[in-house]
Amino acid sequence: MSENQKDEIFLSIVIPAYNEDSRIANTLVKIRDYLDRQNYSSEIIVVSDGCTDLTDLCAKESLKNWPNFRLLYRVENIGKGYSVREGILHSRGQLILFTDADLSTPIEELDNFLPLADEFDVLIGSRALPESKIQVRQSFFREYMGKTFNLFVQLLVFRGIRDTQCGFKLFHKQSALDIFHRIKLHGFCFDVEALFVSQKLGYSIKQLPVVWRNSPESRVHVFSSSVEMFKDLFRIKSLHKSLKKRKKIHA
Repeated sequence: MSENQKDEIFLSIVIPAYNEDSRIANTLVKIRDYLDRQNYSSEIIVVSDGCTDLTDLCAKESLKNWPNFRLLYRVENIGKGYSVREGILHSRGQLILFTDADLSTPIEELDNFLPLADEFDVLIGSRALPESKIQVRQSFFREYMGKTFNLFVQLLVFRGIRDTQCGFKLFHKQSALDIFHRIKLHGFCFDVEALFVSQKLGYSIKQLPVVWRNSPESRVHVFSSSVEMFKDLFRIKSLHKSLKKRKKIHA
């Protein structure tokens, strides 16, 4: 994507949030400051997943003078997958990035994604690539669980994608709508489902190395979340067994 093409794009950034009042303000200020330095139009969408703390207030205060900010609020806590889907389906940009509220992948990594946006339908950050820079690692047990989960992804769902769970993924709007209209999982396994649907529909996927810093306040509970994620892995293929390949549709 050339500099002239960047001038013409509109980027939507979707951030799912559940009880993030300790860090959402810092995340939004960093994203806002980054976007203010760019020469393209953008919007930020925070999806509040039934927060019971001050997340909503912190988000509004952080971006109260920023024109293209929206807060989507839901009383009931449903799950990250549902929130990302909701944010994407409400996005106006022709490019849509979803990123985590802890900003474990710095927003500046988007600089490496946009130049490839014309070549691929889906661009995903991967901590598993040798070029990635893991500046703050997870605990040994979390890393072990992550590697075990990925092994099951390879065995049960698809091969070739070594890190499905990095929360930094960029989509073209039309492919994003096509994919996320079909997403049925509400929990953390939605990333795997979205990539599986992307492959089944014939969209091109590119894995890119990223900088990544583990957040000690992760919302993924090692035991309860992992059990649900493993259960969902077994459901993905059956949920989408009738999907057929479509033509590439982004310009």
